[in-house]
Amino acid sequence: MKPVEGRKRVIIEKVQPQVDCGRYPAKRVLGDAVTITAAVFGDGHDHVSGRLLYRHSSETDWHSTPLTALTNDLWKATFTADKLGDWLYTIEGWVDHFDTWCADLRKRLAAQPTPDKPNASAESQDIPLALRTGALLLSQAAHRAKAPDSKLLAEAAAELNRLADEQRTTYEFPLNDKIIALVEEHPDLTFATRYLQELHLWVDRERARYSTWYELFPRSTSPDPTRHGTFSDVKALLPSIAAMGFDVLYLPPIHPIGNAFRKGRNNSVTSTPDDPGSPWAIGSKEGGHKSINPQLGTLRDFDALVAATHDHGMELALDIAIQCSPDHPWVAEHPDWFVIRPDGSIQYAENPPKKYQDIYPLNFESPDWRGLWEALRDVFTYWIRRNVRIFRVDNPHTKAIPFWEWCIAEIHKKYPDVILLAEAFTRPHVMYSLAKAGFTQSYTYFTWRNTRDEIQEYFEEITKPPISDFFRPNLWPNTPDILHATLQNGGRPAFMQRLILAATLGANYGIYGPAFELCENVPAKPGSEEYLNSEKYEIRRWDRSASHSLAPLITQINQIRRNNPALQSDGSLHFHPADNPNIICYSKSSGPNKILVAVNLDPTQEQAGWIDLDLKQLAIPHNENFEIEDLLTGAHYTWHDRSNYVSLKPDLMPAHIFRLVRPSTGETTLNAAVTEPEAK
Repeated sequence: MKPVEGRKRVIIEKVQPQVDCGRYPAKRVLGDAVTITAAVFGDGHDHVSGRLLYRHSSETDWHSTPLTALTNDLWKATFTADKLGDWLYTIEGWVDHFDTWCADLRKRLAAQPTPDKPNASAESQDIPLALRTGALLLSQAAHRAKAPDSKLLAEAAAELNRLADEQRTTYEFPLNDKIIALVEEHPDLTFATRYLQELHLWVDRERARYSTWYELFPRSTSPDPTRHGTFSDVKALLPSIAAMGFDVLYLPPIHPIGNAFRKGRNNSVTSTPDDPGSPWAIGSKEGGHKSINPQLGTLRDFDALVAATHDHGMELALDIAIQCSPDHPWVAEHPDWFVIRPDGSIQYAENPPKKYQDIYPLNFESPDWRGLWEALRDVFTYWIRRNVRIFRVDNPHTKAIPFWEWCIAEIHKKYPDVILLAEAFTRPHVMYSLAKAGFTQSYTYFTWRNTRDEIQEYFEEITKPPISDFFRPNLWPNTPDILHATLQNGGRPAFMQRLILAATLGANYGIYGPAFELCENVPAKPGSEEYLNSEKYEIRRWDRSASHSLAPLITQINQIRRNNPALQSDGSLHFHPADNPNIICYSKSSGPNKILVAVNLDPTQEQAGWIDLDLKQLAIPHNENFEIEDLLTGAHYTWHDRSNYVSLKPDLMPAHIFRLVRPSTGETTLNAAVTEPEAK
């Protein structure tokens, strides 16, 4: 089939970033310089040019910036994403007859008479005719331009015709850079090719890229062991949580808890009147997802907590769990939103052989799916209107992905600053599909990546394109559901190790607070990742002043993150080889700020080895000394060239977090330790 316009000779391919052929938006953060690349080429020897077109979805007119040539027909252009929300971009390319003419004219001029080529002449190279061709191109550009550019271009065209009339023996290149730039500003787009798609880019606020989460159960915050914790008790803890360097305070569900089939301690199927139940069994006669457990306080108390959190430089994140207890008002009001079994009863949650009779899943194949979708969206918008802008979503992979794509788009239409964290410990395709559908951040497999090779392979996948174009990891060494064997068996050194890994491998990380601070590591039973005396089913009393608390180290780590921009993004993560498999080494950089981390992955034994640094990645010349500072101890060391030695005792400190200070002359030492062969 013939095209509508067969004179469009430029081909545009491989526009990046592009997620699933443009089906989903790529993601960036407010203020990012967004670089778009593409293959742009045509037939023959004619030169091509192109431009990037971009606009925010609220705008009607396109902005444009010229493409810059790279190599092998690849081009790039950059724009700044200076507004939250949805952006569009595409590429336009055309045969650049003027640039082709300029290049050909320079070749002709280079072939004019010289002492070693006396028989050459301007006429033999058709230079006068070439000048007239250039004059025609300039005249056409003058018609496309407006005053005063059009006048300057017309004058340049007239000058070329005058030079052609002179029939000189030799000529010099007749145009200055200003005239050439004016033609480039007014290209001939008559036969320009535009890429078939307008691609989308979603721009989040900075906290989407860099955040530090602290999770606690409000009911466990009372200083009085005889009563249930409240929002006011949480408010009293804000100064200490903020002082540790956290900027997101995450609360499990705060809603009324059902009484029917309420779980007892340690997930017992029987409970006593004193058992508070699981916060994830949402709904009772006091209300559902838009209500507050009255034992925590009132809506006014909640609003005061949100405001106080902001006053301490933090944000409150709420857990949205799309499930109901048998006592939830929706069960009576909308029974068709649930799965009805052949005997007429409602299907409770199961993961055979496990049964969760205190929870009813919602049915996304309900005949009233539209009403269900709208009700769930309204849960989010209700809390958004109460100034909550961050949500951790429980098990989103067990809900319909098309729902999430619709719901998140609906939320972001009015509230583009909302951040959603997907708690989806599931298969990679499902996890990634949730990110594509709009989730801002995601939990990861970090918890189960413990050897050096496992960690390196996984993080090289999730921190580089194409995955990093849509997926933002949020690393958690523990959660109320997950106490990994590494923490169970490794003791306090394992907690230190996993903290440092999470906080430096990922710009987004979080901890299940008091349990992590106090190195809670006793499982419900051997082989289980559940906690004994899990806080999910009972009120716990935490001694935050205990001598073994990791709070001082957590505070120091978070301060290091705040002071070093290299640790506030993930794209620069680079691994460096070490000859001991128990030592992992990696770096991150942001401009001149370069951080190098070495971690002993063995929580029981001292490990030592030689690191083979990628000097190019660190911008360090070969065969030179350079100075590093251990940000955990303040010690300075002089290292030399690629190969350098470390030794790490896990009970003292399982890691170094080095900052590259500057190249060193080696003539002086700042610390006696620099004369030793290792950094201890």
